[in-house]
Amino acid sequence: MAGRQGKQTVRNMLWSLAVIGIVAGVIYVFVPHDDSKSPVERKDYRVELVGARRVAPYPVLAPKGLSKDWMATSVRYKDEEHHSWHLGFLDPEREYVVIKQSTGKPAEFIDQATQGARKTSATEEIDGKTWQRYQGSTYDALVRQDKGATTVIAGTASFAQLTKMVESLKSS
Repeated sequence: MAGRQGKQTVRNMLWSLAVIGIVAGVIYVFVPHDDSKSPVERKDYRVELVGARRVAPYPVLAPKGLSKDWMATSVRYKDEEHHSWHLGFLDPEREYVVIKQSTGKPAEFIDQATQGARKTSATEEIDGKTWQRYQGSTYDALVRQDKGATTVIAGTASFAQLTKMVESLKSS
């Protein structure tokens, strides 16, 4: 008797799982969902930018004049981490571009901000300032050291898009 009851319990459990699977499938098919909508939300970084500019010991940079196709996705300023500024974007091609600034040790900061990209011999002259090119397996970057801080413009975007970001940067 105990053996037969054990088989019924397993069979009932399998039937229950099948019914649950069918119900879940029906819900998935008939409940509307938009897979084309981006899970990334646009961030308004103006408040953090004003705060960072008040306390940072260097001119905090942010873009001015970029098209609406550029979407800010992340922002933070950490005073306790070498006055670290971070402002991330998705460019019009949905590639990542980040502005990072810090008063930390340049070599360590650049390695972290570029995710291990290596300095190349190439430089770019943008608005009268020289930017060093870095290339990596994850990020490419443009790097500049000035006024007590290191600035890194990095991301998965092309150097053309990184240059466009640099051209838009303003400190006020």
